[in-house]
Amino acid sequence: MWRHHLGMAAAAGVLASLVSTPAAAQPRPAAVPGLAEISVTTTQVAFGLRRPTAIVAPDDGSGRLFITEKAGTVRAYHPTTGLAADPILSIQDRVSQTGNERGLLGIAASPGFAHDQTVYLAYTRVPDSAVTLARYRLTDGQIEELLNQEHATYSNHNGGHIAFGKDGYLYWGIGDGGDAGDPFRSGQRLDTLLGKILRLDVSRACDPLPYCIPAGNPFAGVAGARAEIWAYGLRNPWKFSLDPADGSLWIGDVGQGAFEEIDHLTAGGANLGWSCREGPQVFDPARCTPGATYTDPVFSYQTSVEGCSVIGGVVYRGSRYADLAAGTYVASDYCSNPAWALRKNADGTYSQAKIGEFPIQPTSFGTSADGEIYLVNDLPGQLHQVGFARKVDCSVAYRVDSQWGNGFTASVTVTNNGTTAIDGWSLRWTFENSQQVSNGWNAAVRQSDQAVSAAAANWNTKIDPGKSVTFGFLASHSGLNPPPKSFALNESSCR
Repeated sequence: MWRHHLGMAAAAGVLASLVSTPAAAQPRPAAVPGLAEISVTTTQVAFGLRRPTAIVAPDDGSGRLFITEKAGTVRAYHPTTGLAADPILSIQDRVSQTGNERGLLGIAASPGFAHDQTVYLAYTRVPDSAVTLARYRLTDGQIEELLNQEHATYSNHNGGHIAFGKDGYLYWGIGDGGDAGDPFRSGQRLDTLLGKILRLDVSRACDPLPYCIPAGNPFAGVAGARAEIWAYGLRNPWKFSLDPADGSLWIGDVGQGAFEEIDHLTAGGANLGWSCREGPQVFDPARCTPGATYTDPVFSYQTSVEGCSVIGGVVYRGSRYADLAAGTYVASDYCSNPAWALRKNADGTYSQAKIGEFPIQPTSFGTSADGEIYLVNDLPGQLHQVGFARKVDCSVAYRVDSQWGNGFTASVTVTNNGTTAIDGWSLRWTFENSQQVSNGWNAAVRQSDQAVSAAAANWNTKIDPGKSVTFGFLASHSGLNPPPKSFALNESSCR
């Protein structure tokens, strides 16, 4: 997953608006607001995962998600029935966990999963810790190793993410071999799979290989180069994704100590610079080749200043939030867990914004078969659904109207300070003195532990610009009742 010795994902960020590849940007609906106008939301939908590392949705009409756990198991989640207690598969006897970054690292469902019930797995294997790609058939548990890369010297920088692209080929990210400073000089070498993104045709075999090299691979037929390579110059591409709309590749590459980066590629053959470059600057001039072309990141931020290891994300292509976030790429960081958003502009630059925060220790993003985003986090072992909301300019006035021995009533006034109407609202806050709400009026007021939410009633769902709504509630508490420290309206902070 992960960074050098800590191992997982990256920092928080100074985001750059830099030109990447020259391909035309995908148009987005005119109704989609700017990134500064939206915020991210998350809803926990499951817990009890053990160090989850990847998410994939089989396109079989089941609505399920498959989630890998580091030890070598895969769990199934369904929105109706939740997280299944028993794994759908286990290869624990094959998986090496002799380091924080070793284990079962990636999963991809076959494009024909509905018929062949086949998944592809990426893991570090027993006994030699080679990073391994294997095909696994759920019907009978048959497993076939397809490709291995030696990775015994150091336990970190395994990469391990795999995904099928729009072209039907399987992409696989492998780190530079570990330790620090690229001791094998893997990033700039083309005779090794270390420090690369690979592209493979796993739908057939080309003797003596159990897979084929796609004809369009940039180094197919090049003497001294591995034909599997699609992109090179990577340090540890823990997570990447392929946009289902245009097939472009978004890569989160974990940095050495200065910069974390996200790269966006629309064609093969790109040299992303490591270990000549780290992020947007030179890392080791001795590793640079005069006249070489290096592809700059579209987003970079300072390591150890703003985070620790980048968690590459996904582009939103679902329907539920299409009017807010169509074509928006979201990513995060293992240590600081911000919600970063990027969009490619028509002129080839990128708009960027921090649009909120994700739950702590995010390790992987994934999408359901219909394009909705999910997120898992490491030691909390949770699964979260990701959504979007329009930011609002609001203020809240909170007042205790009456108080007696063990109870009180309070009123809350929410004001829309913006220029557009708020159509449908929900206000959240947290009590700090063990207050307990018993009932409310002019809003549906609910409480879970100390977290309280108040949703609009049928008659006050809309707050026009400059207008307010007021609701109240009855609660129990025998001590002082100071106002909550903060409020969030539709996931946006109110003053």
